[in-house]
Amino acid sequence: MRAFLRILAAVAVLLTGVAASAEPLVGRFLGEVAPGDIVPGATRFGNMDDKGLVPALNGTEVLGWVFLTSDFVPTTGYSGKPIHVVAGISPDAVLTGARLVKHSEPIVLVGIPESEITAVIGHYTGFDLHQVSDRAPEDLEIVSGATVTIMVIDDSILRSGIKAAQALGLDGFDMAVPTGPTRAIDRDAGEINDWDTLAGNGALKRLTIDVAAINASFAELGDERTKKEIEPAPETDAYVDVWTALVSQPAIGRSLLGDSVYENLAARMKPGDEAIAVFGGGRWSFKGSGYVRGGIFDRFQLIQGEMSHRFFDKEHARLVSIAAENAPAFTEMDLFIIPADAGFDPAAPFHLQFLISRPVGPIEKVFITRDLAYELPDAYTRQIAAPAQAAPASLAADRNALWVRIWETKRTQVIVLAVALVLLSGIFFFQTFATKNARHFALLRNAYLVFTLVFVGWIANAQLSVVNILAVSNAFFSDFNWDTFLMDPLIFILWFAVAAALLFWARGAYCGWLCPFGAMQELSNKVARKLGVPQVTLPWGLHERLWSVKYILFLGLFGLSLYSLELAERFAEVEPFKTAIILKFARPLPFVLIAVAALLPGLFIERFYCRYVCPLGGGLAIPARLHMFRWLNRYKECGNPCQLCAADCPVKAIHPTGEINPNECISCLNCQVLYQDHARCPVVIKTDKRRARDAAATASLATQESWPNLGHPNQTPKPN
Repeated sequence: MRAFLRILAAVAVLLTGVAASAEPLVGRFLGEVAPGDIVPGATRFGNMDDKGLVPALNGTEVLGWVFLTSDFVPTTGYSGKPIHVVAGISPDAVLTGARLVKHSEPIVLVGIPESEITAVIGHYTGFDLHQVSDRAPEDLEIVSGATVTIMVIDDSILRSGIKAAQALGLDGFDMAVPTGPTRAIDRDAGEINDWDTLAGNGALKRLTIDVAAINASFAELGDERTKKEIEPAPETDAYVDVWTALVSQPAIGRSLLGDSVYENLAARMKPGDEAIAVFGGGRWSFKGSGYVRGGIFDRFQLIQGEMSHRFFDKEHARLVSIAAENAPAFTEMDLFIIPADAGFDPAAPFHLQFLISRPVGPIEKVFITRDLAYELPDAYTRQIAAPAQAAPASLAADRNALWVRIWETKRTQVIVLAVALVLLSGIFFFQTFATKNARHFALLRNAYLVFTLVFVGWIANAQLSVVNILAVSNAFFSDFNWDTFLMDPLIFILWFAVAAALLFWARGAYCGWLCPFGAMQELSNKVARKLGVPQVTLPWGLHERLWSVKYILFLGLFGLSLYSLELAERFAEVEPFKTAIILKFARPLPFVLIAVAALLPGLFIERFYCRYVCPLGGGLAIPARLHMFRWLNRYKECGNPCQLCAADCPVKAIHPTGEINPNECISCLNCQVLYQDHARCPVVIKTDKRRARDAAATASLATQESWPNLGHPNQTPKPN
């Protein structure tokens, strides 16, 4: 599998003509910051080393070093894309400055002023990295409405700062190498126990905070507004009551989950994954509802040393019941998988950090954090010899291998998409067979569109965008790094498939079959037709002139991207894909209205947005003119005199003269169904009638030839 992924990526890079780069990303952003803003007193940057560290110089004196957080730690935010922060560090391991240089956070882009995020980042200036372990959780400054974004930025600045200090060998940050025996999880240890036994031996750990304590904690913040939202009595009630256990240890897991649930969990986990169970029974919910909208649990995270991990909905599963006897009743029971690439050691201590909020205004909240510490009991571990010290791996090699690990993590989704692409290729290559039965083909196409909308769009978030085209175009004018593109396997595979399909079938393979928003339009129109919504047919002259709108939009965005890719990304919100597919309409009202405005006309005019507005379709149609094959079968009667296909084409891509416009065709194959339809196509019907007459004439002749040879009309055959 790994070899296949490497070959696929290499071929795609060769096809695009852009060489992959293993260089750290910090060099791309140095031009956006002044040396003195990151490291006070610096007047210029020196040469970047292979670790991604850039000296900040005053003359020849090194005042500090500049680095990009994304070069050292994962910085994926709410949007699923990296949040890039340029930071500086002094020889004493003090952060000298930090600047947000690039992000794709939708909440910040469209609702919260970026100045608020910038102000929070500015507060890291002067922080001594030696004091990370002493930093109180309450020191984290949260911006209401951007909780996840701030938590990612805080985590990435501090952890990347520590890694940069270690890479520089600064005092107090030497890479420790174990010299004595270390512990490892023992998956054969332990036995099935009840709840009380697990709680007694430390396999279960609990955090409980009563109402009186939580009110006192918020009062200590000194914000008088918290008193208006005080938690009501009785004060002895549990406000926070959370338990956790490491259920990937088989004895603990089988005790709490039961054999069948544990086996299902083990089957779901990939090699190197671990899992915890979290149980909640107080007034406060450790899950909240943010994960429903954004797919990330923003109320808690797992922390172990320098590693921290926030859980996504794809790593989560609900528990229906607890198998252990004497277990308390809980309102929340959930499993969370810790992926192998998180760097989690199940035998080492860790803690769950919970973020508890209290509203103090219409949209403003204050926050406190509380920790639930956990360490796997000795009874479930074993001692192992200290590993031999290995040569440190280069950060460039780590970055180069990261995308491979991500692809392997998403192996199931990659396989599902690959199978779907093979199926679609089969439909196109054997289209005569696929479209032979109109009813069967309709079922096949509708099922494929549902798959595209639900799996490709809503589950995998693999919606292509005109922004991707603009980014590739900018590769010819800037130092584009393919590593970033390879970080999203499904997007990468889709673009690879689209590039190949453009040569064979023009843009229709993607627009007609693989675009989630296009599938949403077509399926919603089918529902509208079933409900009797009247359909509108525009005059051909107006219809043809409206085609140009999407090309104008694409060229406008392309020209804008040459000036500023970031600015073009903002104007690319003319695409409702992010709202309707990626964020599932969980956006501010103006963006929801834009998406609805794009979908609503499609109830009356099938694929209205695809036909006239979509800049992505316009961008794909331009290179699609180079496609080499004409796969769609036509009769010489098509267009003159027959107009059936033209009238029945869902997007009206067939000219009155009979030619199919490849720039507008979405390869729905509707015309190929009609091409073989014995009940609708006039040419086929005429041919069938001629064949029927010929068959009847042949049968009549054969009957006559089989009669006996009688000489006279009144002559009777002689008896045998």
